[in-house]
Amino acid sequence: MNRLYEYIQRFAVISQQEFDVINALVEMKRYDKKVTLTPKGQVENCLYMVHEGLIRKYFYKGKHEMITQIAKEGDIVCSSVSFLSQEPSEYVVETLEPSTVYTITHDNMQKLYGMGHKMERLGRLIILDWLLQKEIWDYDRIRQEPRERFKLFMRENNDLVQRVPQKYLASYLNMKPETFSRYKHFLKY
Repeated sequence: MNRLYEYIQRFAVISQQEFDVINALVEMKRYDKKVTLTPKGQVENCLYMVHEGLIRKYFYKGKHEMITQIAKEGDIVCSSVSFLSQEPSEYVVETLEPSTVYTITHDNMQKLYGMGHKMERLGRLIILDWLLQKEIWDYDRIRQEPRERFKLFMRENNDLVQRVPQKYLASYLNMKPETFSRYKHFLKY
């Protein structure tokens, strides 16, 4: 639970007693590779923080999977609109590797918020950070040319090239697998 504690401490200084309250509402789960955590059409009930492993989030555009997130250790992932609204998800959330995650259910998140201003503020700051990261990534995907997206991604996530199938990385970067392969072989990043 050290990773969870460190993550929370980025947003608020909490005591061990306060962490114990949070910890009582969080569950650690282990999943094999290629396990669907959230199928399309199901209401997202859990928010996941990756302790070990990789998880992807995607939707279908016709028959093609459009990956919008690859979450690695320390990242939060879920079908956010579904989790927050409790409406059916348009996204699929799936493990790419055997993964260990911290989960908190929607009901437990609401219980945590009900425990007082500090917990509600903590939840708000975590979700705000999560949404800001998402918006920055979305903006970069639209604003940058594929070559620039590739270079930035490789500088910041070079470790994922060995862990994630190339077709998934290409989808995440909104490019064709052939383009990704060409950049990988010809560009120095």
